[in-house]
Amino acid sequence: MKIVYYEKVIMKKIMEARMKGIIFDVDGTLWDSTREVAVAWNKVLQDEMEGHEILTAEGLQKEFGKPMDAIAESLFPEMSEKDRMELLGKMMAYENELVAVGPCVIYNGVPETIKALSKKYPLYIVSNCQDGYIEAFLKNSGLGGYFKDFTCPAYTGRLKGENIRIIMERNGLDEAVYVGDTQGDVNACKEAEVPMIFAAYGFGEVEGEYPSIQAFTELQNIDFDRL
Repeated sequence: MKIVYYEKVIMKKIMEARMKGIIFDVDGTLWDSTREVAVAWNKVLQDEMEGHEILTAEGLQKEFGKPMDAIAESLFPEMSEKDRMELLGKMMAYENELVAVGPCVIYNGVPETIKALSKKYPLYIVSNCQDGYIEAFLKNSGLGGYFKDFTCPAYTGRLKGENIRIIMERNGLDEAVYVGDTQGDVNACKEAEVPMIFAAYGFGEVEGEYPSIQAFTELQNIDFDRL
């Protein structure tokens, strides 16, 4: 009887020791850099294509979360794939410089909530952004020390669903929860087979019912171990 009891205790401890992490999207979840992105992209546009229609922050919000080639095709359908990707590359390079130091809107409660959650769970970032953008966010926000790892398609050649799994495998995570704000995030979580928390204050809408938050600070009230 004692042996059976101790086996149950050991198994309980093993289950409790399963490594669970929280993975975050960036735009529309941790911050809103849309205004600065619009400024950067319009500056490059006027330098490269004088007279081109001005891009608005509201219009760009609808594009965020998509793969970069899809954004380029949506904004510049009249251009060849090679030309629009080259243009987008210049725009994103200037964007990274600007958002690293610009007055981007970090959502209320993000710093303190990230600090609190990092004491309980390892934190990560997976975004469909370009090379250097996550680093720019971490520099601007001062939160780099609270995230264990991050990735994006520029580093792996894979999109968000696969990148979630890459982060999990690379960091020995048995389970993870993703926090995002678009249908693209929902689709990625389905592909990665992880639960998602919908940031309803963000840029997008989602189909179906998901645990949701109206403010970032509400994450502190969620029992992630039950998700």
